[in-house]
Amino acid sequence: MFEFTELDLRQPNPARKAEGERTDRLIFEMGQVMPESAEYKALLHELLPDLGEGTRVRPPFYCNLASNIHIGKHCSIMPFCKCMSAGLITIEDDVRIALNCALITNNHDFYERDILTVADIRIKKGAWIGANATILPGVTVGKYAVVGANSLVNRDVPDYAVVVGSPARVIRMLDADKFND
Repeated sequence: MFEFTELDLRQPNPARKAEGERTDRLIFEMGQVMPESAEYKALLHELLPDLGEGTRVRPPFYCNLASNIHIGKHCSIMPFCKCMSAGLITIEDDVRIALNCALITNNHDFYERDILTVADIRIKKGAWIGANATILPGVTVGKYAVVGANSLVNRDVPDYAVVVGSPARVIRMLDADKFND
């Protein structure tokens, strides 16, 4: 099981504020240029310096703290992906994220709303996240796993599993021998 860390929003954090402002500026600028243009790609690499070779991020894309997002090679992230990235979001190589997905590393404490509870998200190599899926704090999506459309993932997904529903549950396992690794 994962552990949450806490972030007190009442305590000034100049580095977090500066990163939020940098992220907001670059997201805004990306929205003003043609997707796939050289200018868009330059802004995307400035926003996400740890972006792997051959990865495409289709706009609009939203995140709040881009420095906490690490994306591997040959990934495809479709429009309207939203990353609440107070914690780390690690997306390994060859991941597919469909339209309108949310990766949420943080939540508010139930009693102290100015306290964020934060846990990292990891999406392993070759995973496929279906349209409108939401991945909640602390979740690891396993290698070559499939998350069905509209699923709410609140616990780890095993390697090669297919999960669906709200909350998501395993409905089958894929044959690991069919993947070229």
